[in-house]
Amino acid sequence: MRRTRILTAVLALTAGLLAGAVPSSPAAAETTLAATPYTWKNARIDGGGFVPGIVFNRSEKNLAYARTDIGGAYRWQESTKTWTPLLDSVGWDDWGHTGVVSLASDAVDPNKVYAAVGMYTNSWDPGNGAVLRSADKGATWQKTDLPFKLGGNMPGRGMGERLAVDPNKDSVLYLGAPSGKGLWRSTDSGVTWSQVGNFPNVGDYQQDPSDTSGYASDNQGIVWVTFDESTGTAGSATKTVYVGVADKDNAVYRSTDAGATWQRLAGQPTGYLAHKGVLDAKNGYLYLSYSDKGGPYDGGKGQLWRYATATGTWTNISPVAEADTYYGFSGLTVDRQHPGTVMATAYSSWWPDTQIFRSTDSGGTWTKAWDYTSYPNRADRYTMDVSSSPWLTWNTYPSPPEQTPKLGWMTEALEIDPFDSARMMYGTGATLYGTENLTNWDSGGQFTVRPMVRGLEETAVNDLAAPPSGGAQLLSALGDIGGFRHTDLTKVPPMMFTSPTFTSTTSLDYAETNPNVVVRVGDLDTGPRIAFSTDNGANWWAGSEPSGVSGGGTVAAAADGSRFVWSPAGTGVQYTTGFGTSWTASSGIPAGAVVESDRVDPKTFYGFKSGKFYVSSDGGATFTASSATGLPSGDSIRFKALPGTKGDIWLAGGATNSAYGLWHSTDGGTTFTKLAGVDQADTIGFGRAAPSATYQTLYTSAKIGGVRGIFRSTDKGATWTRINDDTHQWGWTGAAITGDPRVYGRVYVSTNGRGVVYGDPAA
Repeated sequence: MRRTRILTAVLALTAGLLAGAVPSSPAAAETTLAATPYTWKNARIDGGGFVPGIVFNRSEKNLAYARTDIGGAYRWQESTKTWTPLLDSVGWDDWGHTGVVSLASDAVDPNKVYAAVGMYTNSWDPGNGAVLRSADKGATWQKTDLPFKLGGNMPGRGMGERLAVDPNKDSVLYLGAPSGKGLWRSTDSGVTWSQVGNFPNVGDYQQDPSDTSGYASDNQGIVWVTFDESTGTAGSATKTVYVGVADKDNAVYRSTDAGATWQRLAGQPTGYLAHKGVLDAKNGYLYLSYSDKGGPYDGGKGQLWRYATATGTWTNISPVAEADTYYGFSGLTVDRQHPGTVMATAYSSWWPDTQIFRSTDSGGTWTKAWDYTSYPNRADRYTMDVSSSPWLTWNTYPSPPEQTPKLGWMTEALEIDPFDSARMMYGTGATLYGTENLTNWDSGGQFTVRPMVRGLEETAVNDLAAPPSGGAQLLSALGDIGGFRHTDLTKVPPMMFTSPTFTSTTSLDYAETNPNVVVRVGDLDTGPRIAFSTDNGANWWAGSEPSGVSGGGTVAAAADGSRFVWSPAGTGVQYTTGFGTSWTASSGIPAGAVVESDRVDPKTFYGFKSGKFYVSSDGGATFTASSATGLPSGDSIRFKALPGTKGDIWLAGGATNSAYGLWHSTDGGTTFTKLAGVDQADTIGFGRAAPSATYQTLYTSAKIGGVRGIFRSTDKGATWTRINDDTHQWGWTGAAITGDPRVYGRVYVSTNGRGVVYGDPAA
C-alpha cells in the first residue's frame, strides 16, 4: 500500500528532476525575498505514515528521536509532548534525503546526532545517500555524501539501526550499507567514511530477485550494528561489536578487537533474518528478533533468540512455538532500568492485530498484550485512547477478534525509555503510539496506549483544494489514508474521508460557484473509486464507475456542480451529468489526460496530455485539441483555471527534453505565453488578491532567478516573491499548491512525506 503511493509521487518527481538542461528564459526573473517572513505550520493530521525507528539517548533523559521512511526525522520535546521536525531544510535537488534509513544519538555527547539518509537504492532516486551530522540535536546539519545509495523507503527499512556511535569513543561510527556495499566506518565523527574491507559478508537477501525495477530485488545488505559497551573504557574504542547481515544462514558477526577482525558467530540460528540485535551488557545477553522476510509488510514465521556473550550459548526464547507463528518478530527492546525485562513485537501480524510480548526474566517466560479467552473473544492488558487522533479507528466496525482501533501493524520500532520503565513508544504503519504506565502490565492492571505523535506529520499529498465558502478551510487528497476535511487547521479532523474510504485519494475538486458540491477520486482494489458530497465534503456517497477503471486518476467538477469529467486509470476520459449514475466516454481526448474545469462556464472543461491542450465546450462530451504550441511534451503537468474569469488558465510543469516552466492563457487555451524568467515550475494555485490588487494572488513551487522555492506573485506573474527560506524546503513540493481564497497571503503546500504545510505572513 505504501509502496504504491510513493511510487506515484516519485515517478512524477523523477520526470521533473531528470529534466536536465532547461532552455534559458528570455529574461531574468524579477524576484525578491518576502519582506515579511512567513510562519509555517502543518494542517494537523498527526501521523499518517510508517515510523520504522525510535531512538532514545542513553545518557540524557527525555532525549528521543524518531525516523520516518519518507518524511524526515524528529526530536521529542518533553515539555509539550510533541515532535519537532529536523529535516525541513532538505531541498528540492536532495529530495531523497527526506528518507531516513537510520538514526544514531551520541551517548558521550548528547548534543550530537547522526542520520543516514536516502530514499531509494534503485533508479527512482537519482542521488546517492548521505550521512548528516549535527552538534545541536538536529537544529542544524552538516552533510557527507556517500558513494552509494541508501534506502529509507526500500524493503527492509524497519530493520536496524544500521548507523551506530561507539558508546566509549564517539568519534567512531559504523554504517551498514545495502546493495552489496558492505560495512562502513568513520573515525572522525562522521566527517569521512571508508569501507571496512575485511568485513566478510555484504548480505544476499532480496525480497524478490525477479523484480526488474531494482526495488524488491535489491540486496538488503547490512542491517544493524550493536556495541557491547562493557568491553571498552571512556576514550577507547569499544572492543566487541556485533553486526547483523541480511543473510539467512550467516546473519550475525562479531569483532572482539574493535573491528580489526570479524567472525561469524558460531552456533547461530539459520533460516531467518535477524531484524534487530539488542544488547543487555549488564546480564551479558544479546537478544535477536528473527523473521523469514525483510519486512515491513511481509513475514510469515519468526523466532526470538538470546545469545550469552560470555559463554557463546544460544537459547531459543520464542514466546510462541514456530509452528504457531504466522508473523515475524522485529520490534525489540530492553528495559535499561531493569535489564531482565525484554519486549518484542510480531510486526507482520496484520490480522486480527499486532502482538506485543513482554518478559521480566530475560526471555524465560512471556506474557502478551492480548490473549484469547474463548475465541473469538480476547482479553487485553491495555486500553486504547485515540481521542487525540480519532481517525485511527478508520471508521470501521470489525467483528471479534478484530478490534478498532488496532494496536497497529508494521510494528518494527519499539523502545522502552532508558530512564523511565513506565514509558514505551512504538511505531506503526500509520502513527506512533506510546504509554506512560507500562509497568501496570506486570501488576495485573491495564496500561493505556495513546498516540504520541503530535508534531510528527507524515503524509504524501496528491491534491489540495480550498473552497471559497462553506465550513471546510481545506480539502486534501492524501496517499494511504485518503484525505481530510479541515474545518480548523490547528485540530486533527475527526475522520478521514469515508463512504467510501480510498486507500489513496488522487484528485479532488469542488464546484466553484456551488462549493457544497465536491468530488474526489482515488484508489481502492475493488472500487468504488469516485465519491460525491453535497455538503462541502462533510459527508460522502459512492458514485458508479464505468467499466475498466483501475485507479483514481484526475477529476473535475463543473463550475455549478451540474456535471463532472473524470479521467480514471484503466480507461478513457468519461463525463456525466448529475452525480455519476451513468458515464459516457468523451471523444477527442486521449486516455490518461489531466482534466480540469473552467471556473465560470459549467459547460467548459480542459485537458492536457503529451504536449497537447484540449478544450470541451459541451460539458465534456467532445474535446478538441488546441492550436497552442510550445507546451511541455511530458505528462508531469499541473494546470488550473482562474476563478471568476472564463478561459484564464495557468499551466506549470515540464519533463525530460522538453520545455519547463509556467505558461498563461487568457483565451481558453487557444494560445499560451511562457512567463519569462520562470526557469522551472511544477505547481500553480490561486489565493485571495492582495489588498491593493484586483487579480488573484499566484502561488507556485518553482525555480525562479536560479533559486528553488515557494513563490508568490500579486501582479499576474510580472514579479515574484520567494516566501519560504532555506530552513523550510520540505524536499519535493511538486504535487499541488493552493492559496486561500478567504485569507490573503495564506498558502497550502503539498509535500511528499511532511503532510500539508501552510504558511502565513508572520505579521
